[in-house]
Amino acid sequence: MQGKIAVEEHFAIAETVDNAARWPTGYWAGLNGKLFDLFGQRLAEMDQAGIEIAVLSLNADGIQAIPDIAKAVEIARRANDALAEAVRKRPDRFAALAALPLQDPQAAAAELRRCVRDLKFNGALANGFSQIGTADAAVYYDLPQYRPFWAEVERLGVPFYLHPRYPLPSRRPAYEGHPWLVASAWGFAEETAIHALRLMGSGLFDEFAKLQIVIGHLGERIPYDLWRLDHRLALVPNRPARKTMRDYLRQNFHVTTSGHFSTPSLIHAILELGADRVMFAVDYPFEDHAAAASWFDAAEIAERDRIKIGRINAQALFGLR
Repeated sequence: MQGKIAVEEHFAIAETVDNAARWPTGYWAGLNGKLFDLFGQRLAEMDQAGIEIAVLSLNADGIQAIPDIAKAVEIARRANDALAEAVRKRPDRFAALAALPLQDPQAAAAELRRCVRDLKFNGALANGFSQIGTADAAVYYDLPQYRPFWAEVERLGVPFYLHPRYPLPSRRPAYEGHPWLVASAWGFAEETAIHALRLMGSGLFDEFAKLQIVIGHLGERIPYDLWRLDHRLALVPNRPARKTMRDYLRQNFHVTTSGHFSTPSLIHAILELGADRVMFAVDYPFEDHAAAASWFDAAEIAERDRIKIGRINAQALFGLR
């Protein structure tokens, strides 16, 4: 399929690239250059893979891993200005998601307003929970202090991409002796799924029904467990949320194919959410353009769904041409 839009594609600035340098040296050395390169190899590979537009966002753990609030605000602004300049150079190939200093909800709301209104960004992406004050703090966005921030997201009418990040060392006892499970193989999905379920279960979407959240990797395993979630939660009285998890997933969430190129999983996501709430993504440079595109272009799904997932849904959600 030509003209695909890939919606979870990453870049870095000098201040954030080391935040994610936890891979074996050889692997990370190759990724490092790809995160900085926007106009060379990246565009050539996009052309070969039939990807017309990449929606760019800051690499993980990004701003969320900066405990100092003032520094987080400064680096977020710097990253967003750099991204705006890249999009200005190639508006035909790139769109932008804002990095936000969610260590300070008011500052995050202000930076989102600036990015959407002045820089013409298409939404925001946060790399999971924020560390605030100390490196061992983990603050999630279902907490009451974030309600004004979410009100601003709804007012601006832009999507919010909840991206994975590494769980903090103090919160990894289950991974002891098995460090290979901490990151993208397992821990990323576990961390993001819990965060997404916290948002659903907090009543956030009852208060702000128009919010639209995006999660990658075909839903971070939530679609697969959706029936059991609601089956067991139905036995829990006095929960804050008024609706079922299925209701929120179908009304307030979208999932992408980023880094999860499995046709059975894709079909399951379509069955649970509907084809209108699934979008194509690569997760570049952590995944390969060619591998993502060759899988998606040949996946055994209806052609009308391929066009929706590959392009139309992203156009509608992110306001792209």
